[in-house]
Amino acid sequence: MNATLKQIRAFVMVAKSNSFAEACEILHLSQPALSISIKNLESIVGGALFIRSTRSVSLTPEGEAFLPIAQNLLVNWDDAFNDLNNLFSLNRGKLTLASMPSFASSELPAQLQKFKASYPKINIKVHDVIAEDAVHMVKNGQVELALTFDPDEEDYLNFEPLFTDTFVIALPEKHELLKHDNITWPMVAKYPFIMLQRPSSIRHLIDNALKDENIDLNVELEANQLVTIGQMVSINLGISAMPSLCKTQLQAQGVVCRSLTQPTISRRVGIVTRTRYPLSSAAKAFIEIIRAEYRMI
Repeated sequence: MNATLKQIRAFVMVAKSNSFAEACEILHLSQPALSISIKNLESIVGGALFIRSTRSVSLTPEGEAFLPIAQNLLVNWDDAFNDLNNLFSLNRGKLTLASMPSFASSELPAQLQKFKASYPKINIKVHDVIAEDAVHMVKNGQVELALTFDPDEEDYLNFEPLFTDTFVIALPEKHELLKHDNITWPMVAKYPFIMLQRPSSIRHLIDNALKDENIDLNVELEANQLVTIGQMVSINLGISAMPSLCKTQLQAQGVVCRSLTQPTISRRVGIVTRTRYPLSSAAKAFIEIIRAEYRMI
């Protein structure tokens, strides 16, 4: 049988006041209830903690030895509850998330700024990794949430869509396709194309969509990162198709983006979390900020 917090608090109050009557007032307990609490504690520890007389109460040697331990227990208990309260009230804590680079470099910073304005004491760690890795990090419990493409029926994961991202054609400046108002995939197939390597989900999406239309691309270069492909496009090594989320980044590299149709290829972007695992207060608050942003679109 273990001592309760109530019994330890009663012991400390009696020891500090040297009076059962005064301790009763502080603890808002009746004297019989306080006496029972002390007797139960003494029964648990195996001996007397107080020397009682008609006029005073003093600690036994064992009580003297136990007093600083009991006081530390109360302090630690209060600190633990204060820490827990701070986590729930978002006065401290951490938020760990993953984001595919196209979202991390375009949409995410503004949302993090809003979050920090409301919860400045929350420490944030962002893993900007490819879409597939972002999903795996959620699945493995390395992060609480990811902002990425729809993982397509992944087991044990929730996907909450935010918006649909449509792919655009990325062209170097002065490319001859820029003279056309409407650029289509059959037109793109006539030029050297730069593609993400397999097993990229974007590569899989494009391959499947063009297979249905019997369109064969002239793939001359492959890379693992969209930013690398953007740089290749900028120096006219080829052209490529990118999520429209990449537009700002591509424009900074000197790449020109245009809409791309026949077929139009798109994919949902949203929040990935684990099923059956509760989110921290920080993660819940961040998700509410994200929801509010895209609910208005």
